[in-house]
Amino acid sequence: MAIWWTRSSRTIANHIRKCMNKGFMGGAVVKQSSWSSTVQSCSLSSLSSHRLVPQNCSYLHSLPCNRATLFSLQRFKSTVAEGQLDSFFSSDSDDEQLNVLARQSLDFPGGKVTYTSEMNFISESSHKRIPCYRVLDDDGEIINMNSDLQQVSKEVAVKMYSDMVTLQIMDNIFYEAQRQGRISFYMTSAGEEAINIASAAALGEEDIILPQYREPGVLLWRGFTLQEFANQCFGNKADHGKGRQMPIHYGSKEHNFFTISSPIGTQLPQAAGIAYSLKMDNKKACAVSYIGDGGTSEGDFHAGLNFAAVMEAPVIFFCRNNGWAISTHVSEQFRSDGIVVKGQGYGIRSIRVDGNDALAVYSAVSAAREMAINEQRPILVEALTYRIGHHSTSDDSTKYRALDEIDYWKLARNPVNRFRCWVQSNGWWSEQQETELRKSIRKQLLQAIQVAEKTEKPPLTELFSDVYDHLPSNLQEQEKQLRETISRHPKDYPSDVSV
Repeated sequence: MAIWWTRSSRTIANHIRKCMNKGFMGGAVVKQSSWSSTVQSCSLSSLSSHRLVPQNCSYLHSLPCNRATLFSLQRFKSTVAEGQLDSFFSSDSDDEQLNVLARQSLDFPGGKVTYTSEMNFISESSHKRIPCYRVLDDDGEIINMNSDLQQVSKEVAVKMYSDMVTLQIMDNIFYEAQRQGRISFYMTSAGEEAINIASAAALGEEDIILPQYREPGVLLWRGFTLQEFANQCFGNKADHGKGRQMPIHYGSKEHNFFTISSPIGTQLPQAAGIAYSLKMDNKKACAVSYIGDGGTSEGDFHAGLNFAAVMEAPVIFFCRNNGWAISTHVSEQFRSDGIVVKGQGYGIRSIRVDGNDALAVYSAVSAAREMAINEQRPILVEALTYRIGHHSTSDDSTKYRALDEIDYWKLARNPVNRFRCWVQSNGWWSEQQETELRKSIRKQLLQAIQVAEKTEKPPLTELFSDVYDHLPSNLQEQEKQLRETISRHPKDYPSDVSV
């Protein structure tokens, strides 16, 4: 069979193409549903009854009836994307409309497309920017009472605000701890509290999170304690990562939160694969991967979105477009209208949302999750926001940003203040509650830091464990050299590390 097909495929394909062209130019069109049934039944006699193949092509009846033969006639319908490309050939159209469409279209492997004799290039960008979905104005008031926002209960709203304040205080205290030399590194989420907490609130506990490095609020919402945050930043024995990761690289299997990795964008294709596994297992859950605007310039952004679109994986790609990838402004990263327009290029439904509006983020992510799970498709969310703090404790953003710009976003466009205004306007929050919350959280954090500092470090054996079942010879040699070095220079190594 393989030899027959190799020798004859070109000749057969040419004959079939000629026969099909004759029928096509004559106005005959096969509906998708009719063709699908023809392929499934594998009846060559039924092909001529649909007028796809002229009656004089009698030699077709002598061909072996298998998928290899039929593939040259028509590509199988396998994805939703193909159906969308061919949607203008609907069964509701009358014969005259179908004939017109048929004469003005060609069938390519990607689907049917109309043709034109005029040379027209697609514009590099639209003259009008994609609008940004917003619910609250800068004063925390509902812009449109009839908007399609997701309703938030008092309990959820108060928890959202409390966690936003907690994240804010935690950032301030850990940042100061780093400046005091008590921890080696830290990154704040200042200005992005609404993105963290509101997106987390809209998700389910069974949804799997693949963070970048500015999403501690998602973990906070899921129940990660302040002591656990402190243990990780101090790398002590109680740290889930056993002290092997740099600070703020959190992870928790219990909370379906993948451990943060430093390389940019690696979590995006991983999210596509995890989402596809959820789909295979028929789980009512989705994967959610976070990325910054700078990360969309990485190759993994293309790989992740393309895989997810082709495999129709239930995943939400959430991009924090805060204007700066460390010190590189978005105008120097790409010429497109932000991130949201990139979704269409991959065939992914997308939305742009005000990242400083907690209600807008909550509503958008709620809708995105419902579509991702129920329709089994990827969704791209671009949240426009601003990073008030430095990129990290290793950065000085005043070198590339004006102080007036930072102060404007910190005071006039602060997401925490905006959401508080809305919560208070509903009678769900008071000044007394505000004072008590901030005092309590600060006390808990200072105590957590004291405990974390006093907890001993993991033993040296943990540095070489959890990767190999049997430690390879090269790592055995490294462990031996490390122990010898510590024994020769004991004063240069922490005394609380068990050798």
